[in-house]
Amino acid sequence: MSKIVFDESVILLDVEAETKEEVLETVAQNLLDKGLVKESFVPAIIDREKEFATGLPTAGVSVAIPHTDVEHVNQKTISVALLKEPVDFVIMGDDSQTTPVQIVFMLAMDESHSQLSLLQKLMQVFQNEETLKYLISQHKKTAIKNFLEEKLELLALEGGEK
Repeated sequence: MSKIVFDESVILLDVEAETKEEVLETVAQNLLDKGLVKESFVPAIIDREKEFATGLPTAGVSVAIPHTDVEHVNQKTISVALLKEPVDFVIMGDDSQTTPVQIVFMLAMDESHSQLSLLQKLMQVFQNEETLKYLISQHKKTAIKNFLEEKLELLALEGGEK
């Protein structure tokens, strides 16, 4: 399993967008610019969001967890984007409603089982309103990085050699 990339370069602050597609394109393009994903990742993440919505109306701050298939990924990463203003995302499992998302966790996993493991850890984070409020209040990428590394146990996801 490859090492997960999670540093300040994949944390975006004050992202400005009018639509969920603009949000997804901005975050995915950043990953493409860093060489972490393939060109196909950007349209794939937008298409998958249309098919399988990822908005979660979590307590305090709504989040979205867009992701797509492993063949669009060069290196495993998780990107975090804090939106300047909430953007409506369709609610996961309920295509008839939207939720005003402020935090986007974009997953780019190179193995499907690592994606599932990370999703489970993220769900634990999302269930804590204080955690989400802390994240949205942060203005320093390093603080966000350190906080999430601890909460998600990102090093444990790398598996294999220590």
